[in-house]
Amino acid sequence: MPLDAADAHSLMLASIGEGIFGIDLDGRCTFVNPAALQLLGHRTETVLGRNMHDLVHHTHADGQHYPECDCPIFKAFRLGQPCRIDDEVLWRADGTPFQAEYASHPLLEQGRVVGAVVSFVDIGERKRGETLLRRANDVLEARVAARTGELNDALTRLRDLAQHLEGVREAERTRIAREIHDELGSLLVALKLDTGWLARRLPADETLHGKLQAMGRTIDTAVDNLGRIITDLRPSILDHQGLWAALEWQAQEFIETTELAADLQVHVAAGVVPPQGGLAIAVFRIFQEILSNVARHARAQHVWIRIAVDDPPEPTLYLEVRDDGIGARPDQLSAPRSYGVMGMHERAAPFGGRVSIETAPGQGMRVRLVMPLGGAS
Repeated sequence: MPLDAADAHSLMLASIGEGIFGIDLDGRCTFVNPAALQLLGHRTETVLGRNMHDLVHHTHADGQHYPECDCPIFKAFRLGQPCRIDDEVLWRADGTPFQAEYASHPLLEQGRVVGAVVSFVDIGERKRGETLLRRANDVLEARVAARTGELNDALTRLRDLAQHLEGVREAERTRIAREIHDELGSLLVALKLDTGWLARRLPADETLHGKLQAMGRTIDTAVDNLGRIITDLRPSILDHQGLWAALEWQAQEFIETTELAADLQVHVAAGVVPPQGGLAIAVFRIFQEILSNVARHARAQHVWIRIAVDDPPEPTLYLEVRDDGIGARPDQLSAPRSYGVMGMHERAAPFGGRVSIETAPGQGMRVRLVMPLGGAS
């Protein structure tokens, strides 16, 4: 026997797991499904005809009275606006609340609002899970923040130590360069004078004079090598003429030594005093490392070098070296053993500098240092 519309409607309501009830324009219950009765703890006869706001929605979770005029469920038919709420409570027959998510939609007949249909579910377990998850996230975030702070402190200490060690290393280089110059340089000059003295006093023996001339050339070579070693340890031009002159000199030395086709441009705004101390050393050593990498690895034919310093009041050094060599893969630059690249970043960071590298296999390499000079001393 076929079901009529009313029976089909009742079966449909009974089969739905969500609580559902209908209300008329006065807020009185017109129908209710079994799921709603179970969630609310009521019987059908205690619900039908009752004002549902007064029955299940009368009070906020904090115990304050919930005026019917503020009820979103009733606004669904009074204003014709559907709603969905998930931060309120409904009340059971035994006087206990439960966290609910509910939706209210206007009920229309022939285009006219005659009430509303309300569906709701108990979301207490979901809310408790969200609370537990939020607390766990808060604990995790606190632990992560604490651990991050510890790591940042450790990194700061390591960088401070590295900067201190670099200062000690540069001071030792300066001391060694000075002692080599004063001690070995003086000895070589004395040897040169002695060979000259012997050449003037020995008999006219071609073999002896040839030997003395060879000794003189050896001494000259030793003097040249000694000068190169002293310069590698600590270029005197950095101390005597400043960073700008030292950078330009280093670029010229590189070009002459490698015999690469080169394009060198240097521009320093008037009035910008060269930095001294650790910042000057850091910039110079970074520049040396860049040029050394070009000479050793790039297999380039041409190199472009730009050294520029902006005007005050916030002077900034821009140093760029670009080549047309074989380039490199990004993973090669970030490899744990890429000490040269790592060293450039670590030298620049304490002074607020940034080193950027652009490269790809077969497309050369571009290395750029941006170093603020406002706090230079």
